[in-house]
Amino acid sequence: MNKNIKIYIAGHQGMVGSAIERRLSSAGYANLVSRAHAELDLTNQAAVTQFIQHEKPDYIFLAAGKVGGINANNTYRAEFIYQNLMIEANIVHAAWQAGIQRLLFLGSSCIYPRDSPQPIKEDYLLNGPLEQTNEPYALSKIAGVKLCESYNRQYGTQYISAMPTNLYGPNDSYDLNNSHVLPALIRKAHEAKVRGDKEFMVWGSGKPMREFLYVDDMADACVFLMENGISEGLFNVGTGEDVTIRELAETVMSVVGFNGEIVFDASKPDGTPRKLLDVNRMRKLGWQAQTPLRDGIAKTYADFLTKPGA
Repeated sequence: MNKNIKIYIAGHQGMVGSAIERRLSSAGYANLVSRAHAELDLTNQAAVTQFIQHEKPDYIFLAAGKVGGINANNTYRAEFIYQNLMIEANIVHAAWQAGIQRLLFLGSSCIYPRDSPQPIKEDYLLNGPLEQTNEPYALSKIAGVKLCESYNRQYGTQYISAMPTNLYGPNDSYDLNNSHVLPALIRKAHEAKVRGDKEFMVWGSGKPMREFLYVDDMADACVFLMENGISEGLFNVGTGEDVTIRELAETVMSVVGFNGEIVFDASKPDGTPRKLLDVNRMRKLGWQAQTPLRDGIAKTYADFLTKPGA
Protein backbone atom coordinates (compact mmCIF):
# COMPACT_ATOMS: atom_id res chain seq x y z
CA MET A 1 0.00 0.00 0.00
CA ASN A 2 1.49 3.29 -1.16
CA LYS A 3 1.39 5.84 1.67
CA ASN A 4 -0.33 8.38 -0.60
CA ILE A 5 -3.28 6.22 -1.64
CA LYS A 6 -6.76 7.39 -0.71
CA ILE A 7 -8.38 5.21 1.97
CA TYR A 8 -12.02 5.43 3.04
CA ILE A 9 -12.81 4.24 6.56
CA ALA A 10 -16.53 3.59 6.90
CA GLY A 11 -17.45 3.87 10.59
CA HIS A 12 -14.41 5.90 11.65
CA GLN A 13 -16.12 7.15 14.81
CA GLY A 14 -16.81 3.66 16.14
CA MET A 15 -14.48 1.54 18.22
CA VAL A 16 -13.05 -0.47 15.32
CA GLY A 17 -13.08 2.29 12.74
CA SER A 18 -11.29 4.74 15.03
CA ALA A 19 -8.66 2.07 15.82
CA ILE A 20 -8.08 1.49 12.09
CA GLU A 21 -7.75 5.24 11.61
CA ARG A 22 -5.16 5.40 14.43
CA ARG A 23 -3.25 2.47 12.97
CA LEU A 24 -3.15 3.91 9.45
CA SER A 25 -2.18 7.39 10.67
CA SER A 26 0.66 6.00 12.78
CA ALA A 27 1.96 4.11 9.71
CA GLY A 28 2.10 7.31 7.66
CA TYR A 29 -1.07 7.04 5.59
CA ALA A 30 -2.17 10.65 5.28
CA ASN A 31 -4.93 10.55 2.65
CA LEU A 32 -7.73 9.18 4.82
CA VAL A 33 -11.37 9.89 3.97
CA SER A 34 -14.26 9.63 6.41
CA ARG A 35 -17.75 10.98 6.98
CA ALA A 36 -19.76 11.19 10.20
CA HIS A 37 -23.28 9.77 10.22
CA ALA A 38 -24.71 13.31 10.19
CA GLU A 39 -22.84 13.92 6.92
CA LEU A 40 -23.52 10.58 5.23
CA ASP A 41 -26.27 8.07 6.01
CA LEU A 42 -24.79 4.75 4.92
CA THR A 43 -28.25 3.14 4.71
CA ASN A 44 -29.10 5.62 1.90
CA GLN A 45 -28.03 3.95 -1.34
CA ALA A 46 -28.12 7.09 -3.50
CA ALA A 47 -26.06 9.06 -0.99
CA VAL A 48 -23.46 6.29 -0.65
CA THR A 49 -23.16 5.86 -4.42
CA GLN A 50 -22.70 9.61 -4.92
CA PHE A 51 -20.07 9.79 -2.17
CA ILE A 52 -18.04 6.83 -3.48
CA GLN A 53 -18.21 8.07 -7.07
CA HIS A 54 -17.04 11.52 -5.99
CA GLU A 55 -14.21 10.43 -3.68
CA LYS A 56 -13.07 7.32 -5.60
CA PRO A 57 -10.92 5.89 -2.76
CA ASP A 58 -8.31 3.26 -3.64
CA TYR A 59 -9.06 1.14 -0.56
CA ILE A 60 -12.09 0.80 1.70
CA PHE A 61 -12.22 -0.47 5.28
CA LEU A 62 -15.88 -1.29 5.95
CA ALA A 63 -16.12 -1.04 9.74
CA ALA A 64 -19.50 0.69 9.91
CA GLY A 65 -22.54 -1.03 11.36
CA LYS A 66 -25.01 -1.29 14.20
CA VAL A 67 -23.43 -3.20 17.08
CA GLY A 68 -24.32 -4.09 20.65
CA GLY A 69 -24.32 -6.75 23.32
CA ILE A 70 -26.64 -9.71 23.86
CA ASN A 71 -29.51 -7.57 25.19
CA ALA A 72 -29.37 -5.06 22.33
CA ASN A 73 -29.10 -7.82 19.72
CA ASN A 74 -32.08 -9.67 21.11
CA THR A 75 -34.22 -6.54 21.61
CA TYR A 76 -33.58 -4.56 18.41
CA ARG A 77 -33.61 -7.48 16.01
CA ALA A 78 -35.13 -5.58 13.10
CA GLU A 79 -32.71 -2.66 13.33
CA PHE A 80 -29.71 -4.98 13.57
CA ILE A 81 -30.52 -6.91 10.42
CA TYR A 82 -31.87 -4.01 8.36
CA GLN A 83 -29.19 -1.40 9.07
CA ASN A 84 -26.26 -3.77 8.67
CA LEU A 85 -27.62 -5.28 5.45
CA MET A 86 -28.17 -1.84 3.94
CA ILE A 87 -24.78 -0.46 4.94
CA GLU A 88 -22.72 -3.35 3.59
CA ALA A 89 -24.79 -3.78 0.41
CA ASN A 90 -24.63 -0.08 -0.40
CA ILE A 91 -20.87 0.23 0.13
CA VAL A 92 -19.84 -3.00 -1.60
CA HIS A 93 -22.03 -2.33 -4.64
CA ALA A 94 -20.94 1.32 -4.89
CA ALA A 95 -17.29 0.25 -4.59
CA TRP A 96 -17.69 -2.14 -7.51
CA GLN A 97 -19.52 0.48 -9.58
CA ALA A 98 -16.67 2.94 -8.99
CA GLY A 99 -14.03 0.41 -10.01
CA ILE A 100 -12.54 0.06 -6.53
CA GLN A 101 -10.66 -3.24 -6.36
CA ARG A 102 -9.66 -3.49 -2.70
CA LEU A 103 -12.09 -3.61 0.25
CA LEU A 104 -12.00 -5.19 3.71
CA PHE A 105 -15.30 -6.10 5.35
CA LEU A 106 -15.49 -6.36 9.14
CA GLY A 107 -17.77 -9.13 10.32
CA SER A 108 -18.22 -10.89 13.65
CA SER A 109 -17.51 -14.30 15.10
CA CYS A 110 -21.26 -14.71 15.74
CA ILE A 111 -21.60 -15.71 12.07
CA TYR A 112 -20.63 -19.25 13.03
CA PRO A 113 -23.10 -21.92 14.19
CA ARG A 114 -23.99 -21.87 17.88
CA ASP A 115 -22.68 -25.38 18.49
CA SER A 116 -19.57 -25.26 16.32
CA PRO A 117 -16.68 -27.55 17.26
CA GLN A 118 -14.02 -25.59 19.13
CA PRO A 119 -11.89 -23.81 18.10
CA ILE A 120 -14.04 -22.47 15.27
CA LYS A 121 -12.54 -22.73 11.79
CA GLU A 122 -13.56 -20.47 8.93
CA ASP A 123 -14.83 -23.58 7.12
CA TYR A 124 -17.59 -24.04 9.72
CA LEU A 125 -19.61 -21.15 8.28
CA LEU A 126 -23.21 -22.21 7.48
CA ASN A 127 -22.70 -25.69 8.97
CA GLY A 128 -25.46 -25.39 11.58
CA PRO A 129 -28.08 -23.22 13.37
CA LEU A 130 -27.06 -19.81 14.72
CA GLU A 131 -27.36 -18.54 18.29
CA GLN A 132 -30.95 -17.21 18.49
CA THR A 133 -30.23 -14.12 20.59
CA ASN A 134 -28.15 -12.53 17.82
CA GLU A 135 -29.36 -14.39 14.72
CA PRO A 136 -30.50 -11.25 12.79
CA TYR A 137 -27.12 -9.56 13.29
CA ALA A 138 -25.26 -12.75 12.39
CA LEU A 139 -27.30 -13.20 9.21
CA SER A 140 -26.48 -9.65 8.12
CA LYS A 141 -22.76 -10.30 8.61
CA ILE A 142 -22.95 -13.62 6.75
CA ALA A 143 -24.56 -11.70 3.89
CA GLY A 144 -21.59 -9.29 3.94
CA VAL A 145 -19.14 -12.17 3.63
CA LYS A 146 -21.13 -13.60 0.72
CA LEU A 147 -21.36 -10.18 -0.94
CA CYS A 148 -17.57 -9.99 -1.00
CA GLU A 149 -17.24 -13.55 -2.26
CA SER A 150 -19.86 -13.02 -4.97
CA TYR A 151 -18.45 -9.77 -6.33
CA ASN A 152 -14.99 -11.33 -6.40
CA ARG A 153 -16.24 -14.35 -8.28
CA GLN A 154 -18.37 -12.47 -10.80
CA TYR A 155 -16.41 -9.26 -11.26
CA GLY A 156 -12.82 -10.08 -10.24
CA THR A 157 -12.70 -7.66 -7.31
CA GLN A 158 -10.44 -8.27 -4.33
CA TYR A 159 -12.78 -7.93 -1.35
CA ILE A 160 -11.84 -9.78 1.83
CA SER A 161 -13.59 -10.42 5.14
CA ALA A 162 -12.12 -10.33 8.64
CA MET A 163 -14.07 -11.99 11.46
CA PRO A 164 -12.99 -10.66 14.85
CA THR A 165 -13.70 -12.35 18.13
CA ASN A 166 -15.17 -10.24 20.97
CA LEU A 167 -13.56 -6.81 20.72
CA TYR A 168 -12.93 -4.25 23.44
CA GLY A 169 -10.89 -1.10 23.94
CA PRO A 170 -10.96 2.70 23.64
CA ASN A 171 -14.10 4.28 22.19
CA ASP A 172 -16.31 1.38 23.25
CA SER A 173 -19.86 1.83 24.55
CA TYR A 174 -20.26 1.55 28.32
CA ASP A 175 -24.07 1.64 28.28
CA LEU A 176 -25.27 -1.06 30.67
CA ASN A 177 -28.30 -2.04 28.61
CA ASN A 178 -26.75 -2.22 25.15
CA SER A 179 -23.00 -2.69 25.55
CA HIS A 180 -20.90 -5.82 25.20
CA VAL A 181 -19.95 -7.83 28.27
CA LEU A 182 -16.48 -6.43 28.98
CA PRO A 183 -17.25 -2.69 28.94
CA ALA A 184 -20.42 -3.42 30.94
CA LEU A 185 -18.36 -5.25 33.58
CA ILE A 186 -15.89 -2.36 33.74
CA ARG A 187 -18.66 0.14 34.39
CA LYS A 188 -20.43 -2.10 36.91
CA ALA A 189 -17.24 -2.77 38.86
CA HIS A 190 -16.24 0.90 38.85
CA GLU A 191 -19.64 2.10 40.02
CA ALA A 192 -19.77 -0.58 42.69
CA LYS A 193 -16.36 0.56 43.94
CA VAL A 194 -17.42 4.22 43.99
CA ARG A 195 -20.61 3.42 45.91
CA GLY A 196 -18.78 1.16 48.33
CA ASP A 197 -20.94 -1.84 47.45
CA LYS A 198 -20.08 -5.30 48.72
CA GLU A 199 -21.12 -7.03 45.48
CA PHE A 200 -21.96 -6.47 41.85
CA MET A 201 -24.26 -8.30 39.49
CA VAL A 202 -23.09 -10.21 36.41
CA TRP A 203 -25.56 -11.51 33.83
CA GLY A 204 -25.83 -15.27 33.31
CA SER A 205 -24.14 -18.14 35.07
CA GLY A 206 -20.53 -17.05 34.57
CA LYS A 207 -19.75 -20.38 32.88
CA PRO A 208 -19.69 -19.45 29.17
CA MET A 209 -16.22 -19.07 27.70
CA ARG A 210 -15.28 -16.10 25.55
CA GLU A 211 -12.23 -14.89 23.67
CA PHE A 212 -11.37 -11.18 23.80
CA LEU A 213 -9.24 -9.14 21.41
CA TYR A 214 -7.96 -5.63 22.07
CA VAL A 215 -9.28 -3.39 19.30
CA ASP A 216 -5.87 -1.98 18.34
CA ASP A 217 -4.73 -5.54 17.63
CA MET A 218 -7.78 -5.95 15.39
CA ALA A 219 -6.90 -2.76 13.51
CA ASP A 220 -3.35 -4.02 13.08
CA ALA A 221 -4.67 -7.28 11.60
CA CYS A 222 -6.87 -5.42 9.13
CA VAL A 223 -4.03 -3.24 7.90
CA PHE A 224 -1.76 -6.31 7.76
CA LEU A 225 -4.20 -8.11 5.44
CA MET A 226 -4.47 -5.14 3.11
CA GLU A 227 -0.75 -4.33 3.09
CA ASN A 228 0.14 -7.92 2.27
CA GLY A 229 -2.06 -7.99 -0.79
CA ILE A 230 -4.47 -10.68 0.38
CA SER A 231 -7.02 -10.68 -2.42
CA GLU A 232 -9.83 -12.93 -1.20
CA GLY A 233 -11.05 -15.06 1.66
CA LEU A 234 -12.43 -15.10 5.17
CA PHE A 235 -10.02 -14.66 8.09
CA ASN A 236 -10.66 -15.22 11.79
CA VAL A 237 -8.93 -12.64 13.97
CA GLY A 238 -8.46 -13.39 17.65
CA THR A 239 -5.98 -14.41 20.32
CA GLY A 240 -6.58 -18.16 20.22
CA GLU A 241 -7.25 -18.14 23.99
CA ASP A 242 -10.46 -17.81 26.00
CA VAL A 243 -11.65 -17.33 29.59
CA THR A 244 -14.89 -17.93 31.46
CA ILE A 245 -17.12 -14.94 32.16
CA ARG A 246 -16.36 -15.50 35.85
CA GLU A 247 -12.60 -15.26 35.18
CA LEU A 248 -13.19 -12.16 33.09
CA ALA A 249 -15.21 -10.52 35.87
CA GLU A 250 -12.50 -11.33 38.41
CA THR A 251 -9.83 -9.77 36.20
CA VAL A 252 -11.95 -6.65 35.74
CA MET A 253 -12.45 -6.42 39.51
CA SER A 254 -8.69 -6.64 40.03
CA VAL A 255 -7.93 -3.93 37.46
CA VAL A 256 -10.65 -1.60 38.74
CA GLY A 257 -9.78 -2.21 42.37
CA PHE A 258 -13.16 -3.52 43.52
CA ASN A 259 -12.84 -6.01 46.34
CA GLY A 260 -16.45 -7.17 46.69
CA GLU A 261 -18.23 -10.33 45.64
CA ILE A 262 -19.67 -11.35 42.27
CA VAL A 263 -23.36 -12.31 42.15
CA PHE A 264 -24.55 -14.06 38.99
CA ASP A 265 -28.07 -13.42 37.66
CA ALA A 266 -28.94 -16.82 36.20
CA SER A 267 -32.26 -15.46 34.89
CA LYS A 268 -30.31 -13.61 32.18
CA PRO A 269 -29.23 -15.46 29.01
CA ASP A 270 -25.76 -16.94 28.68
CA GLY A 271 -25.70 -17.00 24.89
CA THR A 272 -23.38 -19.41 23.12
CA PRO A 273 -21.64 -21.77 25.61
CA ARG A 274 -18.21 -21.28 24.03
CA LYS A 275 -16.86 -19.25 21.13
CA LEU A 276 -13.14 -19.65 20.51
CA LEU A 277 -11.79 -18.90 17.05
CA ASP A 278 -9.21 -20.97 15.22
CA VAL A 279 -6.66 -18.30 14.23
CA ASN A 280 -4.20 -20.53 12.40
CA ARG A 281 -5.00 -18.97 9.02
CA MET A 282 -3.78 -15.57 10.26
CA ARG A 283 -0.79 -17.07 12.06
CA LYS A 284 0.33 -18.82 8.90
CA LEU A 285 0.33 -15.43 7.19
CA GLY A 286 2.59 -14.13 9.97
CA TRP A 287 0.21 -12.19 12.21
CA GLN A 288 -0.82 -12.69 15.83
CA ALA A 289 -2.26 -10.56 18.61
CA GLN A 290 0.13 -8.72 20.93
CA THR A 291 -1.94 -7.33 23.83
CA PRO A 292 -2.48 -9.54 26.93
CA LEU A 293 -6.04 -9.44 28.28
CA ARG A 294 -5.20 -7.77 31.59
CA ASP A 295 -3.14 -5.07 29.86
CA GLY A 296 -5.96 -4.41 27.41
CA ILE A 297 -8.52 -4.17 30.22
CA ALA A 298 -6.28 -1.67 32.04
CA LYS A 299 -6.09 0.50 28.90
CA THR A 300 -9.85 0.25 28.45
CA TYR A 301 -10.50 1.20 32.07
CA ALA A 302 -8.28 4.25 31.60
CA ASP A 303 -10.41 5.16 28.58
CA PHE A 304 -13.61 4.67 30.60
CA LEU A 305 -12.34 7.07 33.27
CA THR A 306 -12.15 9.84 30.64
CA LYS A 307 -15.86 9.54 29.88
CA PRO A 308 -18.44 11.96 31.35
CA GLY A 309 -19.89 10.69 34.60
CA ALA A 310 -17.14 8.17 35.25
